[in-house]
Amino acid sequence: MNWTQVYNPAGNLLLSALIASIPVVVLLGLLAFFHVRAHIAALIGLVSALLVAILVYGMPTKLALAAAANGAAFGLFPIGWIVLAAIFVYDITVETGQFEVVKRTIAGLADDRRIQALLIAFSFGAFIEGAAGFGTPVAVSAAMLIGLGFKPLQAAGLALIGNTAPVAYGALGTPIITLAKVTGLPLEQLSAMTGRQLPFFSVIVPFWLVWAMAGFKGMREVWPACLASGLSFAIVQFLVSNYHGPWVVDIAGAIASILTLVILLKFWQPKTVWRFDGEAAAEIVEKPSTAEAARAWMPWVILSVLVFLWGLPQIKAFLNGISLPEFAVPFLDKAVLRAPPVVLQAKAEEARFAFNWLSATGTALLIAGIVSGLMLKLSPMRLVKIFFGTFKRAQLSLLTIAAMLALGFTTRFGGLDSTMGLAFASTGWLFPFFSPLLGWLGVALTGSDTSSNVLFGNLQQVTAQQLGISPVLAAASNSSGGVMGKMIDAQSIVVASMATNQHGEEGTILRYVFFHSVALAVLVGLLVMLQAYVFPSIVP
Repeated sequence: MNWTQVYNPAGNLLLSALIASIPVVVLLGLLAFFHVRAHIAALIGLVSALLVAILVYGMPTKLALAAAANGAAFGLFPIGWIVLAAIFVYDITVETGQFEVVKRTIAGLADDRRIQALLIAFSFGAFIEGAAGFGTPVAVSAAMLIGLGFKPLQAAGLALIGNTAPVAYGALGTPIITLAKVTGLPLEQLSAMTGRQLPFFSVIVPFWLVWAMAGFKGMREVWPACLASGLSFAIVQFLVSNYHGPWVVDIAGAIASILTLVILLKFWQPKTVWRFDGEAAAEIVEKPSTAEAARAWMPWVILSVLVFLWGLPQIKAFLNGISLPEFAVPFLDKAVLRAPPVVLQAKAEEARFAFNWLSATGTALLIAGIVSGLMLKLSPMRLVKIFFGTFKRAQLSLLTIAAMLALGFTTRFGGLDSTMGLAFASTGWLFPFFSPLLGWLGVALTGSDTSSNVLFGNLQQVTAQQLGISPVLAAASNSSGGVMGKMIDAQSIVVASMATNQHGEEGTILRYVFFHSVALAVLVGLLVMLQAYVFPSIVP
């Protein structure tokens, strides 16, 4: 059975776009305004997506159900597997008392909550993003912030805001590499162009992060730390993306950011120590010895090393070679045809599922937890008990992730998100402003900058050529704007709630970050407008 996507089922593009947005409006509305529990909201949103795809877009029921099943499977593996394993590592450090030592170590650098947020949510999160991506940095950063004593809502929200500027180069450059493959545009030019957009926001995000947490006055008091962490990351991000490529941009930038901030703290400390309202002043604690600190940080070092190694193409290819082979999704693989103008010529959509459990990032995290637990003298049975305790706590969140990814895959294969994309692309001379907002929409819908590039990369290129705008600028803008949608996509919201043990509070987290996501996406749009019409020579 073959079915060609329809992008204007109502005969009017604006009306079709409004109909296509129903599942997203239902999901976000239930979460944000009606305080419906996330797994229920996700299931209702999924039902609405299936109804729109089948009844309005004419998608065969068998294909729609297959797309939803494919999305649910992807939600559980690899996304759910990553989150589950990351929290398992964190639970081990809590069980063994080592997280208390980690807290003392960070307090030795700065007891100020603002500095801690910069170190963990922005700098360390960028390192994990560069090595793994796909929800890992939010899970790890949020769990660490909770362990440091941050309130659950702030831990989740700050992890989401901090995980923006690095996303386009996440997982060793996967979004940019994928964008080059989809569009056929030169990888080096796409990497360089994105690296001429995001560094502006790499400087802004640390200030924005602290402002969201402590207000303008609180941000102004630690502006040297914000500038040091952001500017050092931005400079390295620009240099590596323009003169090397997309592969190690985040890793190099994160290391520079962490080192710069640590060195600054040797010579400068904020005049006042900022803490949350109602939080008692921290007791003066003895700084751990070098041996104690090394032992406490060992799980996180092992995690970082393994995640980095698992991301290397050679190791990933080797592990994939000894894993189960990927297989075509029954009824769905190459049964859905994408049509112009979304693509240059009709193309069958592949739908393949890879249960590559050995090369999955979550497996690297699981191994990190097992190795760390054994080195910390936990028995194998104790490790098993901790893991099943983590799993029991995460069951509803895993169901939510599965349902939300099922919704996302249904809208993608049904052509609903392409309809919304075409509505953005019909904005004429304003298209450079809306180009990154299209990427933002793609990530908000799919939960992935890589998926957004696959979804809208060709549409960006085709529209730019029709309007006489650089295709490289438009395609790169899809990825740059997409990173701002990362903090509000359903997958990230659930990952954050799961990592901070806030199941049922997903709507609260969404409201916490929604304004920041939209505002930053609009700023990207304004930057791209300037690059298109005022500074066109900036395009490589």
